[in-house]
Amino acid sequence: MVTQTPHSPLATPEQIRRAPKVVLHDHLDGGLRPQTIIELADAVGYDALPERDAAKLGQWFRDAADSGSLERYLETFAHTCAVMQTREALIRVAADCAEDLAADGVVYAEVRYAPEQHLEHGLTLDEVVEAVNEGFRLGEERARANGDRIKVGTLLTAMRHAARSREIAELANRYRDHGVVGFDIAGAEAGHPPTRHLDAFEYLAGENNHFTIHAGEAFGLPSIWEAIQCCGADRLGHGVRIIDDITVKDDGKVELGRLAAYVRDKRIPLEMCPTSNLQTGAASSYAEHPIGLLRRLHFRVTVNTDNRLMSGTSMSQEFQHLVDAFGYTLDDLQWFTVNAMKSAFIPFDDRLAMINEVIKPGYAALKAEWLFS
Repeated sequence: MVTQTPHSPLATPEQIRRAPKVVLHDHLDGGLRPQTIIELADAVGYDALPERDAAKLGQWFRDAADSGSLERYLETFAHTCAVMQTREALIRVAADCAEDLAADGVVYAEVRYAPEQHLEHGLTLDEVVEAVNEGFRLGEERARANGDRIKVGTLLTAMRHAARSREIAELANRYRDHGVVGFDIAGAEAGHPPTRHLDAFEYLAGENNHFTIHAGEAFGLPSIWEAIQCCGADRLGHGVRIIDDITVKDDGKVELGRLAAYVRDKRIPLEMCPTSNLQTGAASSYAEHPIGLLRRLHFRVTVNTDNRLMSGTSMSQEFQHLVDAFGYTLDDLQWFTVNAMKSAFIPFDDRLAMINEVIKPGYAALKAEWLFS
């Protein structure tokens, strides 16, 4: 039972929406507005959408993703990627993304996408990156016009089942001063270990560049170990299976295995996505999600959306689920948010300014509201 004081109130839904938030794990092709998908499909002649009504289409994506299988979850992206093959479409989707995140109170976002999945209509890799960057700058401007503020950086993703990771890593490095803040690999983990892409990670390390690796989502501790110890990942995408190296004894005492202790001691950020993890079977419920124990043990846990369309979610909703499950206060939500900002791939001075001038003052103002109620 959590006992609240006036200085540590449970966060209300309205406060959660207004609270400054940071997202590090959000897929561009997993966050489209259903109406945008329909209009872009009409523009390019794509006729394979399962629904033509925006509400019904949004529900179809959520139902299809809510299968307990990562492989089935990933299949839904065939439709979103199909309508993201032109410069105009990429600009629109990126601008929508920035606006939507900002309207939800997100002040800093790192949004990832795989440039190699947007070449079917003749765009080059460079043209894809430039279009997405243009869209995000446009979305930031629109957000400011709406009274919101957001800064968006991108992560270029290579698909782990393909063979273009070195090429995408070089692309990420080429645009590192033009909106791209890092690199990632994604896709089904089983059968596609991160070490298959070791040359890409070694190249980025040699260039002093940043990268995160999807690991420990649908596969276990070996994936996490390889991502950290063989590939040198700065962050872990999901990392939820680190719980397999933690033992809670009958007397309540907790024992960390060597890998879990290393991840905690080295402050390796975990990009956790609670709703997505439930959909893919990585966790059985919010209340049983490992994030509760990992937060108590002071791992560098961050909260993220993963795919807002497929999960029917937002950062506010992810926080609300955790408040409902664990009785989190605004102090807890600030802790998650500061963790994320500390772990971002932008320069230290920018991270510090965001924490001290935006995040902490924003939460302080929310926590002080009880004085005037």
